Amino acid sequence: MENIQAFNQLLSSPKDIAIVTHFKPDADALGSSLGLAGFLKKKGHRVTVITPSDYPEFLSWMPGNDQVIAVSKDTPEPGNKAKNAIGKADVLFCLDFSNLNRAEDLQAAIRGSQATKVLIDHHLEPERFASFEQWTTSAASTAGLVFQLIDQMGEKHLIDSNIANCLYAGLMTDTGGFRHSNTTQTEFLIASELVGLGANPSKVAKLVYDTNSIERLKLTGFVLSQKLVVLPEFHTAYMTLSLPELKQFGSQTGDTEGLVNYGLSIRGIKLSVLLYERKEEIKFSFRSLGDFSVNELARKHFEGGGHMNASGGTFKGPLSEALKKFLDLLPTYQAALNSK
Repeated sequence: MENIQAFNQLLSSPKDIAIVTHFKPDADALGSSLGLAGFLKKKGHRVTVITPSDYPEFLSWMPGNDQVIAVSKDTPEPGNKAKNAIGKADVLFCLDFSNLNRAEDLQAAIRGSQATKVLIDHHLEPERFASFEQWTTSAASTAGLVFQLIDQMGEKHLIDSNIANCLYAGLMTDTGGFRHSNTTQTEFLIASELVGLGANPSKVAKLVYDTNSIERLKLTGFVLSQKLVVLPEFHTAYMTLSLPELKQFGSQTGDTEGLVNYGLSIRGIKLSVLLYERKEEIKFSFRSLGDFSVNELARKHFEGGGHMNASGGTFKGPLSEALKKFLDLLPTYQAALNSK
């Protein structure tokens, strides 16, 4: 952060602080938020963590999870609590998203807030709404950026095992277990520091990756055996899931997470896509290898975005039409997908 002295001054006395992350938060979004919250509480601040939706059950182990305000469209009370917390905040942190539309129903409350806004994020093309920014696309995770900010503030000593485990979870998952191309020496150095401060790598990996429900495993088996389609001429694999299919396996939030990566694991595949049906829209998850930008694809055609090799998008309409639109686009990208 460039203006770190002014930022330190902002946090030099106790404040009411709200931390908001994006809709359907993953381990990096929730881990960075709860890790930052734990740190700020140790500095004497009053902190509320808010998510614009529910999140996967396998993230509920994170310290501070029981105090998160998770907005639900089914019940108005959490939404009112969230908006009240944003409204009374002196400082408002926005973590793991750079465009306010990713906050869904909380977008207007954030825009209207008179709080000093702080952005901590690593996604492409940010919306410039914050007074302070800890932002770079070279970072593999928002959790890593939170750690670097705490270090830059000179207060790394305040990180305990609970904070370290939350931040480690975000770093671990957004690097794909340190396997993705965004894994650099910096990520290993941050991970080493977090372990030294109390993070437990085997425990976190077990809680995130190896705590599945039977229903989730059966859904994975169904997708791989029945729904995986490979298009060799486009070096592409895709999978679709309808609402009835998701209901058939009792799918919960987070059960589709990671499915898209299976397509990318196939030899010769450069683009993998998962399309799954929500009540109001079709959700796209895009993954790619090399220099093929799914961020550009998602932004241009599916009202989405994210990272160069990992992005998301949406489509308003039936699943069949969403798939047709995607398949009709593939010839346009055939040359790029066939390049070495």
